[in-house]
Amino acid sequence: MLLLAAAFIVAFVLLLYMVSPLISPKSLKLPGAHVVVTGGSSGIGKCIAIECYKQGAFITLIARDENKLLQTKKEIEKYSVNDKQVVLCISVDVSKDYEQVENVLKQAQEKLGPVDMLVNCAGTSVTGKFEDIEVNSFERLMAVNYLGSVYPSRAVIATMKERRMGRIVFVSSQAGQLGLFGYTAYSPTKFALRGLAEALQMEVKPYNVYVTVAYPPDTDTPGFAEESKTKPLETKLISETSSVCQAEQVARVIVKDAIQGNFNSSVGSDGYMLSILTSGMSPVTSITEGLQQVVCMGIFRIIGLFYLGSFDSIVRRCMMQREKSESANKTE
Repeated sequence: MLLLAAAFIVAFVLLLYMVSPLISPKSLKLPGAHVVVTGGSSGIGKCIAIECYKQGAFITLIARDENKLLQTKKEIEKYSVNDKQVVLCISVDVSKDYEQVENVLKQAQEKLGPVDMLVNCAGTSVTGKFEDIEVNSFERLMAVNYLGSVYPSRAVIATMKERRMGRIVFVSSQAGQLGLFGYTAYSPTKFALRGLAEALQMEVKPYNVYVTVAYPPDTDTPGFAEESKTKPLETKLISETSSVCQAEQVARVIVKDAIQGNFNSSVGSDGYMLSILTSGMSPVTSITEGLQQVVCMGIFRIIGLFYLGSFDSIVRRCMMQREKSESANKTE
């Protein structure tokens, strides 16, 4: 009886693997495609632009610093695969004025054609204890990290639906899957992208437009280096439990998942586990993906509890050391 059940399960899994490609979205072809990358002058955004350019795409880079944009443009152009490719630079703050964002994207589409893939990578971070973070920092991060993705997406979605094709990528963070010490201002903005992505995907899927949410881990970028300067001790110790990835590696994964139309994009074993644990009611791209979530959820929850226990222990230990140090200072 057990052998029969095992055989049935194996046959069912094999059937899912065979059927899965038939219901998955067709891959987006990057040669000749128009890819817009916000926050594209450095870090993950720049590496995504380079990766797409290497595959023959036309690139529009959007960021605030015009000098950085021009430097990045020269760097990207070294990777051209044909003499027709173009890198267009636009200096604008994507989080302040929707009409301005809409206008610059119209200009970009007039020059390079309709946007085939939009990568929302503009973002910033502030770390610190909740009571130590300035109130206006919460407002600023929500504007940059959330509205800075809403505005460009809103500007291109109608054309994508009309053309019955397109990809929209929201670059979130593993801090958008798991709230951690020191990220009370940052994490909510990245969690918000998940809610936006799920609701938007339900709206646009009938039009053959697919949304991807990327959850990169700690990544070696200028922004990460700047963030590390102000991290509380607890946050630093928790971060040490996982390795720092290279931006090029993260970019390759995000581009691959985006062109395939995958909703979730994660890097490494920790990223895979978090994506399973936080899948909830998120869309699946294939039956196989759904099956993996069902099978792995329980064991990953057990592993996750060990992680949470370790994080709580770090926070508790730091608190005790701080109180001990403060007590010693008072007695001197």
